[in-house]
Order: sequence, then structure tokens, then C-alpha cells
Amino acid sequence: MKNPSFTTTFSVDQTPEEAFNAIGNVRGWWSEEIEGSTGTLGDEFTYRYKDAHYCKLKLIEVIPGKKVVWLVLDNRFSFTEDASEWKDTKITFDISRKGDTTEVRFTHVGLVPDYECYGVCSNAWGSYINGSLRSLITTGQGRPNPKEGKAGQEQ
Repeated sequence: MKNPSFTTTFSVDQTPEEAFNAIGNVRGWWSEEIEGSTGTLGDEFTYRYKDAHYCKLKLIEVIPGKKVVWLVLDNRFSFTEDASEWKDTKITFDISRKGDTTEVRFTHVGLVPDYECYGVCSNAWGSYINGSLRSLITTGQGRPNPKEGKAGQEQ
């Protein structure tokens, strides 16, 4: 496959419903800087990381216990020549039962190696998905980006 989109998969002992609920708790694993609703078909929300990254997303597919798809409506990076690289890409979470475990497959459809942000973005997604989201599902505690200005955070 030429220019495959970034994807990563992990398995947990929790149910597909628990994984689905954690994915919808975007503030619990990605960032506390999320504005808007993140759980219902048609919801739109924004993500912001300092002055480096802003994006607006829309839930375009929601199948409880099975799948969540976000469409990137707008995107701005401060560190790439094309600040809108993610625009019109899709972020998908496929959830399935595999024996005694639940598999979560994350794919950022359109985030390909040709993108300037691919290295940074794929590393960040890997950390958020395999680290923070997996932790939220398995322990109830993720590691999202804290809100700017929160006590103890560097300014």
C-alpha cells in the first residue's frame, strides 16, 4: 500500500462498551483543552495545544461499542509549511471483541508519511492512544494534556 495512513492497535481486558465510553471522554485522554461536546453523532469540538496546534472536529459516525469517526473540519499547525495538513482527514476508532479481549484500532485516515507533520503527529498519536487512552480504559485514569495555566504546569 502506497502512503498508508497512520494506524495503531492495542488490546485490553475491558469490554467494548468500556473502550467506547473512554474514547468519548476525549478530555480524559487527549486534552483538557477540548471545547464542545464529544459523545454524540454530529457533535463538534475543538482541540488546542498552546500555539502549536488547533483543530476542529465533528463526530460523523458513532456506533456504540463498535466505532467512532471524527472528521477534521479545520486545522492549524504552527510548525509545518502547510498549516492545514489534517483538514478533511478522518480519525477512526474501531472496537472489536477478540476472544477474551477488546481490540481498539486507531487510524488517522489521510495522515500519511508524505505529510510534514507525520513523524511528530504519529509519535504523538502513539503516545495518546497506546499510553493515555489505553490507561483510561484499563485504570480509569488517562494522561491528557492539562489546561494551560493549570497549577504546576510550565508556562
